[in-house]
Amino acid sequence: MCTSIVEIVPAEGAGKSFEGWFPVTRAVVSYDHPNHALLDDGIIVDFVNPDLGPGARAAVELTLESAKALVGALERAIAAAEVEEAEARRVPAEAA
Repeated sequence: MCTSIVEIVPAEGAGKSFEGWFPVTRAVVSYDHPNHALLDDGIIVDFVNPDLGPGARAAVELTLESAKALVGALERAIAAAEVEEAEARRVPAEAA
């Protein structure tokens, strides 16, 4: 069964395909039949730059459980990074 579950968000970063590194401009998250993972359906994450053609794609196909674990890891890493960023912006008391 094909689904119509697709989320597309702007993204800024870099991805690596068989052709090398490319600038990422979009992330596409879907729930559908994977191309390579041996799953009936899965969460598919594509990091792409459509302006560069089909070679500018880095893809991951995950089980739902793996995708949930990845979301948790991303949330924890983002929270820790935000603390680091806030501390880096803080002016030391003796400098004030």
